[in-house]
Amino acid sequence: MEATGAQIVIKLLERQGITTVAGIPGGSILPIYDALYKSSIKHILVRQEQAGGFIAQGIARSTGLPAVCLATSGPGAMNLLTAIADAKADSVPLIAITGQVATSFIGTDAFQEADTFGLSFPITKHSVLVSSAEELLHVIPEAFSLAASGRPGPILIDIPVNVQQQTVSFTEWPEPGKKTRQAARFRTQGKELVCKMKEFAKTLLEAKNPVIFAGGGCTSTSARKGLLDFLEIFPAPVVTSLMGLCSLSSEHPCFYGMTGVYGCKKANDALMNADVILATGVRFDERAAGRKASYCKGKILHIDIDAAEIDKLVESYSSAVVDTETALPVLAECIRSESHVSGSEKKTCDIAFSTANESFHPNIANSTPQEPTSQGARLIACLPEAAVRAGLDKENIVVVTDVGQHQMWTAQGYPFTEPRQLLTSGSLGTMGFGLPAAIGAALASPGKRILCISGDGSIMMNIQELATLAELDCDVTIAVIDNNALGLVKQLQANGFKHRYSESFYKKPSNIALIAESFGIPSRHIDGTALIEGKSVGIFNGTRGCDGMSDTNASSTAFTNDCHEARTSGKSCADWELFAFPKAGSGPRLVQISVPSCWK
Repeated sequence: MEATGAQIVIKLLERQGITTVAGIPGGSILPIYDALYKSSIKHILVRQEQAGGFIAQGIARSTGLPAVCLATSGPGAMNLLTAIADAKADSVPLIAITGQVATSFIGTDAFQEADTFGLSFPITKHSVLVSSAEELLHVIPEAFSLAASGRPGPILIDIPVNVQQQTVSFTEWPEPGKKTRQAARFRTQGKELVCKMKEFAKTLLEAKNPVIFAGGGCTSTSARKGLLDFLEIFPAPVVTSLMGLCSLSSEHPCFYGMTGVYGCKKANDALMNADVILATGVRFDERAAGRKASYCKGKILHIDIDAAEIDKLVESYSSAVVDTETALPVLAECIRSESHVSGSEKKTCDIAFSTANESFHPNIANSTPQEPTSQGARLIACLPEAAVRAGLDKENIVVVTDVGQHQMWTAQGYPFTEPRQLLTSGSLGTMGFGLPAAIGAALASPGKRILCISGDGSIMMNIQELATLAELDCDVTIAVIDNNALGLVKQLQANGFKHRYSESFYKKPSNIALIAESFGIPSRHIDGTALIEGKSVGIFNGTRGCDGMSDTNASSTAFTNDCHEARTSGKSCADWELFAFPKAGSGPRLVQISVPSCWK
């Protein structure tokens, strides 16, 4: 059979099960777009290439499977690099396919030429500059395998335009790339793993104040199940990093909350007073662990899929290079066996948990795991409550944040209960992540309402994607926390620079709701202070309309429909709640929530 390089790319994507890609066409990638024209793959036309990368990330983070984005050469690929770097930092399986100038023009400063391949080295798990169409037959499947295997990450495939046009003959299509186990030399496995877990079990059972520290490697459905099963055997307190927040339901009795600079006191006290820490799927970054010299003095038992993370920032007492879903069942069995030998399985576990609870902070055992204390966290906690009153199931809400003060408030105040319920840019901290990632999450999670929590600074970074959202009509609710400032920057300036607020306040507020309305997205304004104080922000009583809502056709029509449905169903809740969290299939909404700039 014969096919061009472009046809090979699209056919192999189809064989990988890819149904959606995001990007923008340009000269150096037009042959691939021409092949895409007759494909079953749905293309999302974004307004900026970075957003294409973040939409693909939203899909990948929601499913745990590789997702695909496209860009042309030069500026198109350059725009994509931030999203690729973000995927590398948060271990997201991403396939970025970029066009490149013809091979004969590479290195000549041709029109829209940039060294995408060279620039990608530090920010990808693997990258390749394809030199022939025949190479694509193994490059594409290998890319999917590499992206998903071991510690997930982004793969860049840079394809010159003449390679896309080249025709080659071959006998059969290659098998799709699949997730594989790491090479044996990089993994703790077999008898070595059992021996390691026996060592872990002995140390944990001898501990007086054991704590489990769960990171992003524990948030998949299988890893979370492994953690839950382990807690049945050894019910120790669990603290999490930002990326590990969905590793355990906030309603679980063992959940103590997020630790670190922006974590809660209960979690930090637990970690600092622990004599043994079982750290799994976590890398001890400085936001979670602080300074190495002042970190907790307990023995650290470290489980991580990436050998490079072991002893990188904090020295471990013992470690195993293995994924959480593989390690925890073995460790649970070792603890069960050790306890059974001593004839005190139930007693040992009960003592471990009760001792850990009682020895930390006064009344810590009976306190709410992550009870919101700041105004910002309390505001965020109002959102899922409002959604439930409006008729949504809290399990069917996926939260996507941008980066900044609102992100930390969300981590502190939102009661996460489901795996992969929080999508956020944790390590790179990319402002502009939220809106496009929310679109990707909506595409990957039909039937769910996506709650995109952003700030008046972050939303501006990719605000053009409101046009993409309006076109797709996804069930996304955007909550823009508006304090007319770069909130987290301002907070850092207050604490570290003696309140010298250099360029962290906006001189003129933005009517983001009106901008959204111009794209056809129903929007309204909300008073955040009134919301957390329980005051009226436009209560629906069957007779009056929405206080403060933008008086435009989009908002008026949407709200009228929501109110009519509420009347007929007998719902009793605030008008803004009905507006912000409508029934499935109602499309996007935006609420601009004004809060004082002094909130922390």
